[in-house]
Amino acid sequence: MPETLTLDAFETAAEKVKEVTQKTELIESPYFSQATGNRIFFKPENMQRTGAYKVRGAYYKISTLSPEELGHGLIAASAGNHAQGVAYAAARAGVKSVVVMPTTTPLIKVERTKGYGAEVILHGDVYDESCDFAMQLAEERGYTFIHPFNDPVVATGQGTIAMEIVQELPLVDTILVPVGGGGLACGVATFAKLYNPKIRVIGVEPEGAPSLTAALEAGHPVRLPSANTIADGTAVLEVGDAVFPYLKDNLDDVITVPDEELIVAFLDMVENHKMIVENSGLLTVAALKHLPAENRRIAAILSGGNMDVITMSSVVQHGLIQRDRIFTISVLLPDRPGMLLGVAGIIAEQNGNVIKLEHNQFVSTNRNAAVELRVTIEAYGTDHKNQIVAALEAGGFKPSIVQTSL
Repeated sequence: MPETLTLDAFETAAEKVKEVTQKTELIESPYFSQATGNRIFFKPENMQRTGAYKVRGAYYKISTLSPEELGHGLIAASAGNHAQGVAYAAARAGVKSVVVMPTTTPLIKVERTKGYGAEVILHGDVYDESCDFAMQLAEERGYTFIHPFNDPVVATGQGTIAMEIVQELPLVDTILVPVGGGGLACGVATFAKLYNPKIRVIGVEPEGAPSLTAALEAGHPVRLPSANTIADGTAVLEVGDAVFPYLKDNLDDVITVPDEELIVAFLDMVENHKMIVENSGLLTVAALKHLPAENRRIAAILSGGNMDVITMSSVVQHGLIQRDRIFTISVLLPDRPGMLLGVAGIIAEQNGNVIKLEHNQFVSTNRNAAVELRVTIEAYGTDHKNQIVAALEAGGFKPSIVQTSL
């Protein structure tokens, strides 16, 4: 096995991964800097070849295998991004690859993995179930198993991200890194501490799959009973035992964020940076608002951008609703001519935009007493929403806010 997780090993890996990676130079964010009181820089691995950082560890690992190991064919388990990295690297090496993916994997990740030449098997609801099945196949058929995170060689490849960050931003104070199984965080944190122990490295994981938090509390990796998060790339039940000691020693803190914050972060990235970042990659974006405003230089790793259009559409809609950019009111009106016009006129005067309207005459047995008008309105945000509601109240109507359904 090659030397791992040392400065020399990181340097070797950095030279090797240059064969397949694209430059992902840091992007300074005026918007997030102003919003958080720190200087924010994004490491856009969502723009990486295969759409995620995983190609680094996969390619470096495969480059260290013997001809015999390559000849057996490769197998991996992945929620999507490692799958594409292994498939791409295997194609470069001219060897067969098989990837087991959860049945819940977004279609775009499945199709792109097939596009790189891999055989894809859908098995299990979460990554861990897929991994168990892949290891079973490896034993039965003699494939060489490429673990997505619980391998110091793979972690060394992922740690080349931190090397690139410090080369561009030598005075970086803090690095935020997503955590699922822990391979990326292991490589990034270990390199950062070897290079400069004063750099703070903070892991960020979804509230619905806090495998590292559970491991740190127990003092060893433990298996969560379930993982429930929209951050599918980090929905891992148990952090890797081979990387956990490095995480324990080198991470300064771990932050967990709820899915609701990922939805808002997606909108922020699209509107302010015109970038698509998948939910797991948004963990570090959401975490920015959990840090104190200290004018620190913070590098946030955007780990991937492989999001299917249906998921994207759902996240945008929910994000607009969370931000009060879209809301729905219910108004009870007498069933008389001109009442609908009165409501519409007030909304128009306040520069609200009606995007859906429902007129229900059967809300009451006495139509003359009341019919229900439900109006879904586009607004600029919470203040504008409140302005529209107040104007309707001043106009003699009594609107109530109801759950928006698009």
